[in-house]
Amino acid sequence: MRFTVPQFIEHEAKIVGPMTFKQFIFVAAGGAICAAIYMIFGVSTIFLIGCAIFGGAGLALAFLQINGRDLPTVLANLLKFNFKPKMYIWKKRQTPIRVIKKEVIPTITDQNKEKEEIPLKIAEKSRLKKLRVNIETAMEDKPSEIE
Repeated sequence: MRFTVPQFIEHEAKIVGPMTFKQFIFVAAGGAICAAIYMIFGVSTIFLIGCAIFGGAGLALAFLQINGRDLPTVLANLLKFNFKPKMYIWKKRQTPIRVIKKEVIPTITDQNKEKEEIPLKIAEKSRLKKLRVNIETAMEDKPSEIE
């Protein structure tokens, strides 16, 4: 009997109770900061506010997941994206606009009426040019085997 085995599974080992080592470090750091604030200020509003902030941050870093990724990974990706230089590549080609004017063939009924102005129509690029652009952009993405 054959079974399908899922591939590329990332699973961290549970080292400290139901938590991984990384989760334990975040929770322990938040708890240590709360203990230090308690030692300095005792039970006061500063202790409660600081413990809520640092303890909540430690728990969020340990257990919060956004779109299947843990919070430290999301924050690291955010910082990399914001501080890494970006390169935007876009080359717009200037093509002249072609205007086609439609001529009216006068008929007997049209001779009596005043000639109406025909609005100008802008012709689209030919399908051959669109195909050429598609081929050029596809060839830029892949290395050429002809060379």
